[in-house]
Amino acid sequence: MTASRPPTAAEELRGAGLRATAARVALLDTVRRGGHLGAEELAGAVRRRTGHVSLQAVYEALHALTGAGLVRRVAPAGGAARYEGRVGDNHHHVVCRSCGAVADVDCASGAAPCLTASGAHGFVIDEAEIVYWGLCPGCSASRST
Repeated sequence: MTASRPPTAAEELRGAGLRATAARVALLDTVRRGGHLGAEELAGAVRRRTGHVSLQAVYEALHALTGAGLVRRVAPAGGAARYEGRVGDNHHHVVCRSCGAVADVDCASGAAPCLTASGAHGFVIDEAEIVYWGLCPGCSASRST
């Protein structure tokens, strides 16, 4: 019995009805490997792999990837949007107030939405997004010295 291999970025793009250009493949690969990166960081990484790509093209591709559910956009209050490849699960984020570092936090109580609103105002709630704020270990250590 042969183990099935995970789909390539190009296969995922095509499966989502998107063109699998070199820049989009590089972008999706970079987001999946990179954590929580901003558009400019992603553009730089794509340029190193493929040559020239405009920041506008990266934003357009990120919009398409987010719309297709291949990438998740994380926008902490007061900061630039970041993008991550961890999609399709129920997780939240912790953000450092000092340096802006972002990390994933698994949901503490199960399936989406993992919280019950005290008043839904008639909405049918299907997701809860939580952002925890604090200091990362590096910033916390530097403040205590």
